[in-house]
Amino acid sequence: MADQVDYEIVGNSMPAVEVELDPGESVIAEAGAMTYMEEDIDFETKLGDGADPDQGLMGKLFSAGKRVLTGETLFMTHFTNRGGNKRRVAFAAPYPGTIVAVDMAANGGEITLQKDSFICAARGTKVDIAFNKRLGAGFFGGEGFILEKLSGDGMAFIHAGGTVIEKELNGETLRVDTGCLVGFTQGIDFDITLSSGLKSMLFGGEGIFLTTLSGHGKVWLQSLPFSRLSDRILANAPKVGGSSKGES
Repeated sequence: MADQVDYEIVGNSMPAVEVELDPGESVIAEAGAMTYMEEDIDFETKLGDGADPDQGLMGKLFSAGKRVLTGETLFMTHFTNRGGNKRRVAFAAPYPGTIVAVDMAANGGEITLQKDSFICAARGTKVDIAFNKRLGAGFFGGEGFILEKLSGDGMAFIHAGGTVIEKELNGETLRVDTGCLVGFTQGIDFDITLSSGLKSMLFGGEGIFLTTLSGHGKVWLQSLPFSRLSDRILANAPKVGGSSKGES
């Protein structure tokens, strides 16, 4: 079972999550996510998530190695309260957006995420990868066919760019821009489909492919994926040897 941590999300457009740890409790996080921590918090970089304490070295290497396929590092940072009182450690979102607190036990014990959405989770949460079953999602979707999978019964914290939109599907089908998907629970079928019509593909400005989500479960979407934000920044960045767009 995962540690039962308390938390508080601070801020709006550039939020951070403060995780409160009882003595002996731990939280795992992606490298570089920590913002600050109180005294008695000890941190250690380890191979893997530590969800299986009896896992041998080869098992840890194999599990950590799979993370590299998602673009993440081999290692995760473990923060543990070594003192006798409650202490807090905080983690920040990597770019403007929203931090979503997900009770894994209340969401079927498993969620699937796009890479870079995971921030941190209570110790005991297993962080793994999931291969999409459909080749179309991998080769044409723009977001890759390797997704990140969280399993457990504790709290996990994920990041959505801009505003987060939560949808509950009961047999319906939802089509979204490929970059706007954050994650989904068990029971949701994920695929990539072609936009209809050649004119829409070439001149619609919405991309050639769409993510199709169907089934029964919860879906998290983001209004401002980082790819869209970075495109706007690059388009308006000052040009070397000239003025930027909109300047006289």
